[in-house]
This record gives sequence, C-alpha cells and structure tokens, in this order.
Amino acid sequence: MDPWAYFRDVLPKLGDTRFPSSRLAELLPESWAQQQAQQR
Repeated sequence: MDPWAYFRDVLPKLGDTRFPSSRLAELLPESWAQQQAQQR
C-alpha cells in the first residue's frame, strides 16, 4: 500500500462533514487497501 495515496484519499474525507461517521471503518488502512485492490 502506498501511504501517500492512502493519506491523499483519506484525509480529505475525515475533514468532510458530509462523510458519514457510520462509514469510518472504511477508512481504516486494511479496509481502504482492500477497496483499492478491488477497484483495479
């Protein structure tokens, strides 16, 4: 996993008040990496 890609994607979502708190688990590194692998 590229840490910079992770931070570039996750940090704006954490600051976005429209991102639902019920989806925070999706932003954990393991979940995020799995989602990225599925998109490729």
